[in-house]
Amino acid sequence: MDYNQAWLMLTRINGLGFSRISSLLHHFKNVENIFNQSIYPSHLNIPKAVQVMLNNPNLDLIRLDLDWLDQQNNSLLAIDNDLYPPLLKKTESPPPLLFITGNPDVLLFPQLAVVGSRNASAIGLKNTHSFCYDLAQKGMTITSGMALGVDGKAHNAAISAGGTTIAVMGTGLDVVYPAKHKELAHNIAKNGALVSEFPIGTKPNAHNFPRRNRIICGLSLGTLVIEAGLQSGTLITARQTMEINRPVMAIPGSIHSPTVKGCHLLIKQGAKLVESADEILEELTPLAQSLSLEIKEKLSLLDNKTVKSKKNPYIKGANKEHQSILEYIMFEATPIDE
Repeated sequence: MDYNQAWLMLTRINGLGFSRISSLLHHFKNVENIFNQSIYPSHLNIPKAVQVMLNNPNLDLIRLDLDWLDQQNNSLLAIDNDLYPPLLKKTESPPPLLFITGNPDVLLFPQLAVVGSRNASAIGLKNTHSFCYDLAQKGMTITSGMALGVDGKAHNAAISAGGTTIAVMGTGLDVVYPAKHKELAHNIAKNGALVSEFPIGTKPNAHNFPRRNRIICGLSLGTLVIEAGLQSGTLITARQTMEINRPVMAIPGSIHSPTVKGCHLLIKQGAKLVESADEILEELTPLAQSLSLEIKEKLSLLDNKTVKSKKNPYIKGANKEHQSILEYIMFEATPIDE
């Protein structure tokens, strides 16, 4: 099997999670080698049923995935790729494989997770547009889940500002959920990327969305909560962000409004109260600078060698003139004279 087929098979085999896949990769050095074994060492703790599937992979299981991958603008990004997002890789259980429609490079951009109510108030939607428009104009990529309400407004605001946006989906990328966001999904793919860890054909099952949310906050420098009730699922994403030691910010509202009770609770628990986009940028700048240095280091390691990316392409290091310029540019604004 080739590289992409091997990774797709690993995601389709029941009984292989992040921990076992990591152990297999560490032991066999690359993903193709995993499928070329007759015996798997006992210390890897691979169930017999899984070993049988590894020894006799059924490519029919990944036929939909391969057909999808053959279409323009679709790509895969595996965790062994040097271009895998470093912030996501640092989380407890990063997805071993990402399906991407759009530009995979935007996953390396500095991102803000924006979450909130599906039934947001008029003022909540106004705040979402105002904050996300301003942040997108200033170079921040807006990452959300393409749900109704705050999510959709956040994506649209970033697009209107001429910025980039990423939608992390709880379905396969051939399934748009909610269906009324089909046009929005198309626009996001043109101005950023649609991302999912779920194989093609995956339907919008309820248990998929908490898993999706961990990717949203894992990709991002921090999370902004626009509106959330006390029972809102948005609070799950906020707590996932806190668990990986990244900042949570919340916009306050009226003490009489139930739609912001969750925001006030988060503020009491240590989230930063924010009233402007500049306050968010101030909060995220130290981590953004650290991320840009890490990505520069990664790209320097890629110089003079090639890496697997997208389908079967190879990305070569930049030429010396470009590299000398890029050494002086990070994610923060750099004056043209400098």
